[in-house]
Amino acid sequence: MTSATEDKNSVRAKALARRDALDEALRTELALRVAKIGAQMIDFTPGTIISAFLPIRSEIDLRPLINNLYSKGARLCVPAVLDKKTIEFRELKKNSELVNTGFGTFGPGPQAAVLDPEIILLPLAAFDLRGHRLGYGAGHYDRALARLHAKGLRPRLIGAAFACQQVEHVPQEDHDVGLDDILTENGLHHFQQP
Repeated sequence: MTSATEDKNSVRAKALARRDALDEALRTELALRVAKIGAQMIDFTPGTIISAFLPIRSEIDLRPLINNLYSKGARLCVPAVLDKKTIEFRELKKNSELVNTGFGTFGPGPQAAVLDPEIILLPLAAFDLRGHRLGYGAGHYDRALARLHAKGLRPRLIGAAFACQQVEHVPQEDHDVGLDDILTENGLHHFQQP
C-alpha cells in the first residue's frame, strides 16, 4: 500500500513530464488561446483583485491573460515566496520592476502593496475533473488560503494549466482545497464543490 504522498508524487511526476514535453511554440500558442478564453469567460467587476502567476519552468504563461484582465479593469497581484511556508500576494502594476521573489519566481519587490485576492489563478502540476488540484508539494497555496479563510475571505479558485495536465484522479488529503474552475486551452470548466 502506498502513502498519499507517494501517490501524489507519482501523479505529479507523470503530469509534469507531459507538460515538459510540450513544444515551446505550442506552449505559446496555447497560452494565447487561454488568454482569449479567460478574458471572455472570467467575469468580474473593474477593481476586482485577481492574483495570477508568472511562469516558471514549463508552466503556462499567463502574461497575455494578465494583460487582458488588466485591460478589463482588474487590480492584479502575484505571489511572492517569503519563506519555505509563506507566500503573500503583491500588487503587480504596469511597468513594475520585477525581482526574485523565491521558489524560482519573479514579481514586485517588498515595497509593493500586499493584497487579499478575490480571484486566484493557481499554478498546478495536475488536476482532475472533480476539481482537485495537485501543486508542487510545498503547500504554499494551501497555507495562504487557510490565512484568507481565517479572515473570512473565500476567493474564487481557478486552476490554470494545459489540458495535458489532466489526470484521472488527484489523491486528496484533508487540508487540500478544491478548485472552483479549471482554465485550459479547451475552455473554462466549473466544478460543484461540496
